Amino acid sequence: MSTLFIADLHLCAQEPAITAGFLRFLQREAVHADALYILGDLFEAWIGDDDPEPLHHEIAAALKALHQAGVPCYFIHGNRDFLLGKRFAKQSGMSLLPEEQVVELYGRKILILHGDTLCTDDQAYQEFRKKVHNTWIQRAFLALPLRWRLKIAAKMRARSQQSNQYKSTAIMDVNPQAVEQAMLRHNVLWMIHGHTHRPAIHPLALPNGEAHRAVLGAWHTQGSMIKVTADAVELIEFPF
Repeated sequence: MSTLFIADLHLCAQEPAITAGFLRFLQREAVHADALYILGDLFEAWIGDDDPEPLHHEIAAALKALHQAGVPCYFIHGNRDFLLGKRFAKQSGMSLLPEEQVVELYGRKILILHGDTLCTDDQAYQEFRKKVHNTWIQRAFLALPLRWRLKIAAKMRARSQQSNQYKSTAIMDVNPQAVEQAMLRHNVLWMIHGHTHRPAIHPLALPNGEAHRAVLGAWHTQGSMIKVTADAVELIEFPF
């Protein structure tokens, strides 16, 4: 019995090796799990469920096959695919979760989230995040013609890449106080997240006991997952 967690695959048509590795992961690893949780940034970008990109249909079909095999799949939005909606979720058989969710697995209470909300030292990003998560702004964007959305998304990605070049690695990592506050707020001793692309399992000392923060790696050159069983929480990296 095991439950698997992944994040930050950044799937796109320009990286077929990552897509192939993910499809193999679903067929060989995830199909044997009790459940699969995707903690955001499954896709490099998402401009709406109506995008006819063939890759999206391929991934939806693969996830649907996993669902039909009896393995439930849950999804938390990332900073790249926060517009992924109910239409794609239905096509893929995924259940959408809020940005913070507590799950109970094999005797552990675990807080799961994408992780970008923990990077509170990056104030410019947090201000941007607040804007793009505004419901009215999202509705206005999704109402635009597809070609306009594509151009806007490309400009935003280029601007983000340029901005990140001048930010320190510390600013783009999680804030320790934000981590502690989130775990105390949910009364948990385990947290799993992605976003920072810094895979590790960190021990923490909280007022309510010894705790751990498990961070998923990005799927740049290899796969990364966290496997939770009754005996352990393991960070596992594997070739595509």
